[in-house]
This record gives sequence, structure tokens and C-alpha cells, in this order.
Amino acid sequence: MEYEIDDLDRKIIQKLSVDGRMSFRQMAEEINVTEKTIRIRYNNLIDSNTLEVVGVVNPIALGLKAGAIIQIKLQPNSVNEVIEELQKIHEVRYITLTSGEFPLLVQINVSDHDEITNTVLKVTELPHVTGINTIVQMRIYKNTFQYI
Repeated sequence: MEYEIDDLDRKIIQKLSVDGRMSFRQMAEEINVTEKTIRIRYNNLIDSNTLEVVGVVNPIALGLKAGAIIQIKLQPNSVNEVIEELQKIHEVRYITLTSGEFPLLVQINVSDHDEITNTVLKVTELPHVTGINTIVQMRIYKNTFQYI
């Protein structure tokens, strides 16, 4: 059975989206419930894979100052094979299946434009890739993990 989140779960997720290190005590005070309730709900969200708590790194702090989105055309019936190969490329941060002319879209974060070029070349050399469209990111205006 799939876990269904309610308003209290949404409030907990919202608080953690802003401050992933917020204490259960502080959250309980702000939401006006007991700390035990927060702990139980938090554990339910984790156990149901609704919530995953991870450290989010600022890529610029790691020297990853350049990014691009690469749309990928493929040979028919090769999506899974190409996804497997893309997952092996360290610079690839995001892979999604899309509709239209380019069935795969990936996002990369690298140190500079030379690394964008090198990564694009890696992608074009993959078996079953028949074409790409590269969109270089000039500036990021919003990047959030707040979904609620």
C-alpha cells in the first residue's frame, strides 16, 4: 500500500525543505504538535520512501561552475542501454525520459566550458546515440528542493 501524505506530513516536509537539520522539538513547536508526533511522522515518511534526507552541495563551492542540458536522439529500442551508459558518466547529474524528437535529456555540471565539450563528446560516442542538442546554461536563477 502506498503511503498517503496529509497536511501534517506536508508541513514537516516543508520545514525540512528549508532546514534539513531542524530539530524535531523546534518543528513540533512551530507546527503545534508533540515531538513524538513529529518523530513518528518523520519515520513514516522515511520508511515509505516519501522523504530522503541528504546533504545538498553547492556545485560552485566544488568548482563546478559550468552546466549544460543535453537532449539526446537514439536508435529505436535503445533507451535502456543508453541510460545505463549515461549513468556511468560522472559529470551527468540528471537523466530523464522525455517526449518528442529527443527521448532523453541529461543535465551536466562541470568545472568549465572545456569540460562541457569533453562530456558532450563522451555522449556522442555512446552506442545508439544518433544526435544531440546541447543547451549551455548561462546563469541559474532558481534551484530549489521545495516541492510543497
